[in-house]
Amino acid sequence: MQWIAPSEKDATANSLEKRLWDAADQFRANSGLKAQEYSAPILGLIFLRFAEVRFALRRAELEGLLVSPRRGSRVDEPDAYHAASTLYLSPQARFEHLLTLPEATDIGGAVNSAMREIEKHNPKLAGVLPKTYNLFTSTLLKELLKKVSEIPASLDYDAFGRIYEYFLGAFAMTEGQGGGEFYTPSSIVRLLTEVIEPFHGRILDPACGSGGMFVQSARFVAEHQQNPNKELSICGVEKTDETGRLCRLNLAVHGLEGEISHGGHVNSYYDDPHDAVGQFDFVLANPPFNVNAVDKERLTDMVGPGRRFPFGLPRTDNGNYLWIQLFYSSLNASGRAGFVMANSASD
Repeated sequence: MQWIAPSEKDATANSLEKRLWDAADQFRANSGLKAQEYSAPILGLIFLRFAEVRFALRRAELEGLLVSPRRGSRVDEPDAYHAASTLYLSPQARFEHLLTLPEATDIGGAVNSAMREIEKHNPKLAGVLPKTYNLFTSTLLKELLKKVSEIPASLDYDAFGRIYEYFLGAFAMTEGQGGGEFYTPSSIVRLLTEVIEPFHGRILDPACGSGGMFVQSARFVAEHQQNPNKELSICGVEKTDETGRLCRLNLAVHGLEGEISHGGHVNSYYDDPHDAVGQFDFVLANPPFNVNAVDKERLTDMVGPGRRFPFGLPRTDNGNYLWIQLFYSSLNASGRAGFVMANSASD
């Protein structure tokens, strides 16, 4: 795939981002939904607009290709889109189709069906897209679709990524302290990437949230005139299934691919889905601070040299030094880690 967000700053998009957010926030206030119920569906609509822009460009490209009579047209073949790292959208899954539905239609059901269609034809997104649009009235959904349609089809791909990140940050602020579980301010993430310089190699975030560490690492590589999808191998772990889906969408909007384990029974203390010990060139993370009640009996087989917790288990009921050991043990001999940790971890 081709990285499509080469720059973090674009003043021309700032007003669009804020205008979209102000409108979406006003709709949320009128919906009676909580921020956590509202965030994934809104981000899903932004993603759908992005996917349609890329789909339309690829379709036009396919229509312009010379096609032999024997082979026929490939404009409706999903593989022709996947070959160009583009999602295939069936007619019922396209943003313009949803936008033109009459308000009397069950628009929530139609959007849910569209998301299922996208997953059906694009297996890498299986189980990722939101399907809770039945929580919205058709009137509200119609207004949201109209507002998201204001994102110009001519907008550069990188602008979609910035809009997605802007909304992630704005939703995190509305959720207060809880928003820190899925979002780290971009200025902090950028500082970490500038320090560890992830030019090339395998990168792990065992508490990856919505994927900001990966996006910023890819941006760092792109700013040094390289393609992140060729230079970086991305691996993440996220305990919360909903947040893991946000991460996978965030990667997709930025044209990135990665192996993200999330939900179910995945927990970075007890599970190692990427066989991480000694395998990574970089670790970037902002783990939850001061976690208590970790079941240390489940960790005893992972203690000792060459294992996940090489320095033993801390006596205090606090997860900070468990995280630090996970970061340390995941690195290879020349690996580097950058992470955010509570001040109390230095006590």
